[in-house]
Amino acid sequence: MTADDEWIRDGGRVCLDFVNTLRDRWAVPRETLQEPDDLLRWLRGAGLVTQEADAAADALAPARSLREAIDRAVLSVAGGGLPGPADVRTINEAVRAAPRPLLQLLVRDGRLEAASAPDLADDVAAGLGLVARDAAELLLSPEVRRVRVCGSDRCGLRFVDRSQAGRRRWCSMSRCGNRTKVRRHQRRVQK
Repeated sequence: MTADDEWIRDGGRVCLDFVNTLRDRWAVPRETLQEPDDLLRWLRGAGLVTQEADAAADALAPARSLREAIDRAVLSVAGGGLPGPADVRTINEAVRAAPRPLLQLLVRDGRLEAASAPDLADDVAAGLGLVARDAAELLLSPEVRRVRVCGSDRCGLRFVDRSQAGRRRWCSMSRCGNRTKVRRHQRRVQK
C-alpha cells in the first residue's frame, strides 16, 4: 500500500471504518487491503491486535468477505430491512473468534465495581472477530438507522450520522463536503 492510501477512519464505528477499506465504491472500487500485511497494519491502527500478532497469509480473503457481509447487512438494516442469512452467518462466525472481555475488579470511591480490560487480539482472526462484534452491536442498536453513505459522487464511504438534526450528507466536511461545494460553485460560475 502506498503512503497516499492511508486509511480513513471517519465512520464512527470500527466496523464501518473496516468497510471503508474498499474505497471509491461509486466509481471504480479501489482495494486498500492488498496484502496480508495491509490487513495487519489496519487492525493495529484500529487498536484491535497486539504488536506481536502476525499477518496470516490466508486471512485476506475471509477478511474481505467479512467486510462485504458487514456492508450489506448494515445498509440493509439501516434501510429498514433485514440482513441476508449468509451475511448473518459470516458475521456470527467471525464474532466467535473475538477474545472475550476479561472481567476485573475495581475499588472506586469505597465501592467494589466491575471493570474490564481493553480487548486486544493476539491474531488476525481474533482482530476480525472484534470488528464483527462491533458490527453485531451496531446492527442491534438504534444507531444503525443513522448509518449513511457519503453524498459525494466520488466517495461512497459509510459513516454514522451523529449530528443533532440527523441530516449529515458527507463522510467529512473537510474532505468530501468542501470538495462537492467547490465543484458545484465552479459549475455555476462556468455557465
